[in-house]
Amino acid sequence: MSKEREEIAIAVENVNKIYKLYDRPRDRMFEALGLSKQKKYHEKYALSNVSFHVKKGECVGIIGTNGSGKSTILKIITGVLNQTNGNVSVNGRISALLELGAGFNMEYTGLENIYLNGTMNGFSEEEIDAKLQDILDFADIGDYVNQPCKTYSSGMFVRLAFSVGINIEPEILIVDEALSVGDVFFQAKCFHKFEEFKEMGKTIIFVSHDLSSIAKYCDRVILLDQGVKLGEGSPKEMIDDFKRVLVGQYQTSESENENLLGDEELQEAVRKKENKLEDTKTLEYGTKQAEIEEIYLTDDNGTRSNAIIKGMNFGIHMRVRFYDDIPAPIFAFTVKNVKGTEITGTNTMFEKAFLEPVKAGTVKEITFKQRMTLQGGEYLLSFGVTGYDGNDFQVYHRLYDALDVTVISDKNTVGFYDMESAITVEDVREADNIIQYKKA
Repeated sequence: MSKEREEIAIAVENVNKIYKLYDRPRDRMFEALGLSKQKKYHEKYALSNVSFHVKKGECVGIIGTNGSGKSTILKIITGVLNQTNGNVSVNGRISALLELGAGFNMEYTGLENIYLNGTMNGFSEEEIDAKLQDILDFADIGDYVNQPCKTYSSGMFVRLAFSVGINIEPEILIVDEALSVGDVFFQAKCFHKFEEFKEMGKTIIFVSHDLSSIAKYCDRVILLDQGVKLGEGSPKEMIDDFKRVLVGQYQTSESENENLLGDEELQEAVRKKENKLEDTKTLEYGTKQAEIEEIYLTDDNGTRSNAIIKGMNFGIHMRVRFYDDIPAPIFAFTVKNVKGTEITGTNTMFEKAFLEPVKAGTVKEITFKQRMTLQGGEYLLSFGVTGYDGNDFQVYHRLYDALDVTVISDKNTVGFYDMESAITVEDVREADNIIQYKKA
């Protein structure tokens, strides 16, 4: 085995998962009995020719809309499902936090289920004995561990199931939306354990709809849609593409090229657009019924500046031109750190600042004023003009990472922003004779 091959923990090669969908239950029965000579089903591809590798020690995220195939590929990797064709190879012992509690016997006590699950994962009774206290401490369900699982609340059940899965010291950890179980304190414990695994160099595949967690923890991200891999790359790139998918604005290069055929004016317009994006390095998309023409920041003196002093007031400005009548446009901005984690943001709908129709040909200047409380450092701003056409959400124009801002600070606290705490420290003198000790 080559060194490069040894460094691969998971290899997925051209995997397809096809389900047969029948119009009537009897059609399935006739085919199973060999009584039907005609095809009574149509095929549904849950996964279509999906390929990717995960290196040892990598944390790889998988994102996509519901029904994109995320859980399906995880179940195939863990052996819960078999692929229709293609190859999957796994180099290392897996712990899968997929359907928490799968394999638990509800008539058994929590303690009995710990040993049952440990045995199913290939551990001896002595190895489970050695891990038992860690499992019990992490689950923190007290004496209920000696009661049948059918008597547990849903929160107690998932705490125990998560604790069993996370404490068997796997070489590969598969997580499907399992870090958000239990109350807020247990969730914090789960994320802390997750970070420990990452620091230990464990291989992790992480599926979540929490894009901030994806951006924070993952080295690389795979984007799926309708069973097809749209791309893989840095968390920031894939999260931006995912947001385009959500609003129906994602286009593959093939479909873009098809749109260009036979239309010289459109080709020229696209070339100009690509040149503009290449110069500004800004990802943009939308219907262009409205267009953001200008964006800039102003400091507390009203001077245009991309350097803002922490604690000062500042303005975020955008100028928007409308080409169609829009019933109620929404103007928005978000702030990310350089890793792509969205930190804060708002829009005119949240702020109830502007809920009016706008006519074609109108130009609007929008200003958001606020106090800078972010920690010192570099940040990126994204902008958007969106709205609703009936019940349908529309993106008229969106600019990702279009403007950078440097926050200048001589005092940074913990986390993303400063709570601007006011602190008092006072001497406390106990009044005489408040506490008296009587001599025996």
